[in-house]
Amino acid sequence: MKTSSRPLFAAGLAAFLSLGALGLSAQDTAPGAANGTDPGGNRRNRGQGGPGGGANMTPEQMRARMLERVREQFGVKDDAEWKIISERVEKVGAARREMGGGMGMPGGRGGPGGAGGGRGGFGGEPSAEATALKSAIDNNASADDIKAKLAAYRGAQKEKEAKLAKAQDELRQVLSAKQEAAAVLAGYLK
Repeated sequence: MKTSSRPLFAAGLAAFLSLGALGLSAQDTAPGAANGTDPGGNRRNRGQGGPGGGANMTPEQMRARMLERVREQFGVKDDAEWKIISERVEKVGAARREMGGGMGMPGGRGGPGGAGGGRGGFGGEPSAEATALKSAIDNNASADDIKAKLAAYRGAQKEKEAKLAKAQDELRQVLSAKQEAAAVLAGYLK
């Protein structure tokens, strides 16, 4: 049976995307912290509240770990190159969070390549257009009112999609063919 790491990656990406612009670089972590090893290279117990485990990690540590994984996936060794790439990766993440979507209703997709769940993808606030549309639905507004709010929501989504496409294009411009392929597989690019 073929297993997929997509759900695990999506969960990791969710953590990364929800942390946004905290301004911490991957170099600010302790040696080995970003890859789950202690300074001696031994694997730490992850997800069980111990050092390196997800339960006691700060958002900065989670973000740094996620960025380090992206750096490894992209095979970036040069710090100057990584600075440029990581800034653009974060821009894609920010644009993805803004996408929002269906207020957590069935059919909303989060994670890489998805539209998010209306709450900025993962726990953010819903857009004003999404809130207005949901309110119209919940309050049994007239068909004309719902259509107007739906049109406003779709217009706002189009703008956000354009911003995401621009961020993805800017990221693509600084990647090698191999890095671009890794970015597509990771869900950063289409």
